[in-house]
Amino acid sequence: MSHNPTQQNLSPATKLRALLENNALGFIMEAHNALSAKLATDAGFEALWASSLTLSASMGLRDANELSWSQVLDLVDPMLEFVETPVLVDADSGYGDFNIFGRFVRKASERGVAGVCIEDKAFPKRNSFANTSHELADIDDFCGMIRAAKDQQNSDEFCVVARTEAFVAGAGLSEALERASNYEVAGADALFVHSKQKTAFEIESFCRSWNGNIPLVIAPTTYASTPTADFVRLGIAAVIWANHGLRAAIKAMQDSYQQIAAERSVAGLEGNITSVSELLDITGTEDLIKKQDAYRPPIKKSGS
Repeated sequence: MSHNPTQQNLSPATKLRALLENNALGFIMEAHNALSAKLATDAGFEALWASSLTLSASMGLRDANELSWSQVLDLVDPMLEFVETPVLVDADSGYGDFNIFGRFVRKASERGVAGVCIEDKAFPKRNSFANTSHELADIDDFCGMIRAAKDQQNSDEFCVVARTEAFVAGAGLSEALERASNYEVAGADALFVHSKQKTAFEIESFCRSWNGNIPLVIAPTTYASTPTADFVRLGIAAVIWANHGLRAAIKAMQDSYQQIAAERSVAGLEGNITSVSELLDITGTEDLIKKQDAYRPPIKKSGS
């Protein structure tokens, strides 16, 4: 997951497309704010997933379109400013009809978003892991949204990823394949096939039957124990670790807060958390100090 120096002058969309279209398995890490985007970038991830679930949760909202599309872009903006890593935005089911989604794509691409992912569920969406029924969108309507997105993007490199929830909705393999084929014809640049099973058998069955030409993307949240080598064997283009950054942060904060509350002190915690100096380094404080000499005149001594 090391960065390629030859890609430094490429646009974020071009970088994302390269990750999806090369022959190696790529890895995309969830980010929900600028800090998590920076940490994921520093860890070596070459693309970021602006997750609807974690963006919503970070704002105290449910993953059910309670976060508006304009709020999504406002939350993604600081990521785009802080890192050059391409960001793939989880755009749920498109926030409405083809017109709304087309406008979202236009605004997202203008801001520097590398790509968007739209899932084929009815609006308002429900998180795939929620214990509820999941209604799939009409295939023709969804294809129209894909075409509208491609018409509104501001560059040919911008990526529109179509996500099928056929397995999540219990519709089965034939439905998933039919939808995938239609989405490719409509112009999708990649296909995200989703499953919430504890093993990857649905993903494997899809990959064996799929004869399309666009890259395949997965998010092995529930089938996390599946060896990565299996994904390589199946010809997967990219794996999205879709919510793990925020989940890790929540656990760390819960443990820390509970320890502080129980001990009524932070003395026992200091050796196990990030130092203040490291936090200042991450946010570029040293660079700011250096710039002071260039932009601010020296303080005049009294009597001089």
